[in-house]
Amino acid sequence: MPSTNAYARVSKAVAHQTGRPGTFVLAVLVILVWIVTGPIFGFSDTWQLVINTGTTIITFLMVFLIQNTQNRDTTAIQLKLDELIRATNGAHNALLDLEELDEKALETFRARFEALAREARQGRLEGRPDTGTPDN
Repeated sequence: MPSTNAYARVSKAVAHQTGRPGTFVLAVLVILVWIVTGPIFGFSDTWQLVINTGTTIITFLMVFLIQNTQNRDTTAIQLKLDELIRATNGAHNALLDLEELDEKALETFRARFEALAREARQGRLEGRPDTGTPDN
């Protein structure tokens, strides 16, 4: 289902374009032009201000773009993982929305899985397989 949100469409398009090698080359060329023009403008304060202002504005805007892209990607990954958990026989459905839990609840789950890992490693040392589900 394609997004109809204008911001989402624009951010996707800009993120796609800014991630391309040609965009990087263009940015390098802009910097080179700026460096070459330094002697022409006597390395003036205005000459320095142009690059400082330009890069600051671009950086400021890119922070929001990167965050939007990261949020969208994280949500998609979480949904895919949730579907895998949901569809896996024997998986714990309580793990479906871990990203929504507070730190204490996450720590409880983490401690349980660390214990399972320790038990599996110890079992391997004793010749037992470390595959399967621990509930069986």
